Amino acid sequence: MSFKLRTVLTVIFAVLSLLVILTIGSLFSQKSFDAVETEIGHSLESTAAQAADKLDRFMYARSGEMDLLGSMASLNDQFKPADIQILLDQLQNSFPSFSWVGFIDPKGKVLAATDGILLGKNLSERPVFQEGIKGKFIGDVHNAVLLAKLLPNPSGEPLQFVDISFPLLDSRGQIRGVLAAHLSWAWAKEVESSVLVPLERDEKDLEFFIVSRKEHTVLLGPKDWLGKPLELDRIGEGHKSKIGWSSEKWPDGKDYVTGFAYSQGYKDYPGLGWTIVIRQVQSTAFASVMDLMWFNICSGFIVTLLFALIGWLLSRKISAPLVRLTRVADRLGAGENVDIPENKGITEIEALSRSLRNMLSSILDKDSELVVMQNLAHYDQLTGLKNRTALEVYLEESLEMESEDHTLTFLYLDLDGFKSVNDTLGHQTGDILLQKVAQRLTALSHEHGITVRLGGDEFLIVLRSALDDPRQEAIQYAQDVIQSLNKPFIIEYERVHIGCSIGGAEYPTNSTNPSDIIRMADEALYRSKRAGKNRVTFYSELDETP
Repeated sequence: MSFKLRTVLTVIFAVLSLLVILTIGSLFSQKSFDAVETEIGHSLESTAAQAADKLDRFMYARSGEMDLLGSMASLNDQFKPADIQILLDQLQNSFPSFSWVGFIDPKGKVLAATDGILLGKNLSERPVFQEGIKGKFIGDVHNAVLLAKLLPNPSGEPLQFVDISFPLLDSRGQIRGVLAAHLSWAWAKEVESSVLVPLERDEKDLEFFIVSRKEHTVLLGPKDWLGKPLELDRIGEGHKSKIGWSSEKWPDGKDYVTGFAYSQGYKDYPGLGWTIVIRQVQSTAFASVMDLMWFNICSGFIVTLLFALIGWLLSRKISAPLVRLTRVADRLGAGENVDIPENKGITEIEALSRSLRNMLSSILDKDSELVVMQNLAHYDQLTGLKNRTALEVYLEESLEMESEDHTLTFLYLDLDGFKSVNDTLGHQTGDILLQKVAQRLTALSHEHGITVRLGGDEFLIVLRSALDDPRQEAIQYAQDVIQSLNKPFIIEYERVHIGCSIGGAEYPTNSTNPSDIIRMADEALYRSKRAGKNRVTFYSELDETP
């Protein structure tokens, strides 16, 4: 299946632009997700820390007010219920967060109380008395038991309190009673509003939790969570890390960006170990990034269409001269005598036009070019000597001249010590050495012979002789070769020494098959190697060896 250049270029432009845009958009979106997530996480973490600090400061202030009330009640060791009642009423009027404040005698009977609630009742079995008579006690959030029916509750929601109590001592250190207070948990919602309202102007779906240290129960939060344990990995780690944030899956199966802060107390108030948690649904947190991502996708498709149009227009400009050249080529193929037109404007098309004109000119001189190519095919590229192809041509021509007055002597050469040069000085030096060997062999070339490189460090010399004693002529020639190659070579200022072993065989004396003659010369060569190298051995001598 083939396609028009115009179609291919249009598709390529469109695909490349789409890939670039999608890649950049993907990287940008991921970076944006990470940046937004980190920013929101730190914001929620900071807000949770502010809320924890406000809770601790509030409890510290109320604890201090109770301490002040206790000091005033203990003045002059009077401990008169009527006087203490006045102090209790003043405290409640000044700080409505105190839902109930009472003075309890050492046996647990309420002697004074705000609004007269629980007056005369015995609270000796209640934790607020039992813990308060031992020392200062600040209890965690709990539901009201006795006060639930006595205090006004317009909202109808279950009443919850934080207890503060401690013993009142006279000047001799004797316990004269217990001062106890129930702080309304409603003030915590005010803290929630104070930290969330500023955020909600810019952020949505924020939810606030106060989680107890013991059993991780939700003390304040969405109605569905109140009184239930909140099991998150970071809740348990909060007491170690103090503050932090994470993105994790909550028990409801949704992913939230969540900020944490651990209540650490304030000054001499030790804190109740609450964990403040503020969360936001990830989909809401990343809404702006998602909007940006979709904008990038839509923009990407628009840009892709634009690039496709540009590719189509460019392809027209590029393909038009190619179409003209194709038509001219078809006419040339049909035998017409036409000129190849010049095409200006695009460098590559201009180059193609010149190349086609040059090619046409070259075709007219193809005979001379073929001769040059044949010559190139007959020579070894490294050494410049004839190769196996040239050897075959030479043997064909020589065998056609076969007569009783002519003898072909095959001398098979192998360099002694060449492998050592290659291993120690490197292949580049070995190649230079082969070139220099070829130069010396060329200098000794026989007028009617041929010198061939077979491969590696192996060479073949074929001598054609009409003398009465061709063997002697071949031996003398071989000795000249050995003597020449024994002389040192200078390569990159290094003296390099090698030797040469030669094996010989004669045509038609040893065989009338050139392939067999070469094999016999090779066998004679290895006899020279075994006999000490740097010598010549003829195949006929092998039969004479005992």
